[in-house]
Amino acid sequence: MATQRAPGGRILLVEDEDSISTPFAEALRREGFEPLVTRTAAGALEMAEDAEPDLVMLDLSLPDGDGRDVCRELRRRSDVPIVMLTARGTEMDRILGLELGADDYVVKPFSARETISRIRAVLRRSGTRNGAEEKALRIGELELDPAARTAHLGGEQLDLSRKEFDLLAELMRNAGRVVTREDLMAKVWDVNWFGSTKTLDVHIGWLRRKLGDDPTDPRYIETVRGVGFRFAAPEAEASR
Repeated sequence: MATQRAPGGRILLVEDEDSISTPFAEALRREGFEPLVTRTAAGALEMAEDAEPDLVMLDLSLPDGDGRDVCRELRRRSDVPIVMLTARGTEMDRILGLELGADDYVVKPFSARETISRIRAVLRRSGTRNGAEEKALRIGELELDPAARTAHLGGEQLDLSRKEFDLLAELMRNAGRVVTREDLMAKVWDVNWFGSTKTLDVHIGWLRRKLGDDPTDPRYIETVRGVGFRFAAPEAEASR
């Protein structure tokens, strides 16, 4: 594989329908991206390893496997941004895809122009999350390093999924202030998200368990009913 990157980045398109992959790859190329195309789940995992794409656009229905299994494996290996592509567009499909670690969700048939805009938005969010300039955040015994993407509580490293880490980082950046449900969904999941925010509640529950936080007497994450969540301010945690 060539090591030099196109200006927009390298996009791995995992799609077995030539009528979709061929014109969309051309659209990506015209917009300054380097498209790589594979038709299979096995090819997706191999090319993701060898080519180190900047983003993976992943179809759910593949001839040799389920795209959701590919998503799980990609997320286990790396933090590469993933945009899921499917003919199904129900709310539960979207929630499942996002909970598996996908960053966005596109339903067929789709507009190439709109989808490329969404790809750029995901890449921007990913670049912001992974920026090395952001300083480590510390509140009480909890420390989060955005550059290294690690979190420690009482000196012990927390085992956080990508979304759990990003959610915790967003809450800690706004410690002491209420962050609305809509803002959390836009910052951590999808700026174009519409509908239920059930997946946010699921991830908050997982975070609370890993932080040892009691929702009835929270040390870190407080629910502001009907609005969103507030993370403990540094001075409040220090006084406990």
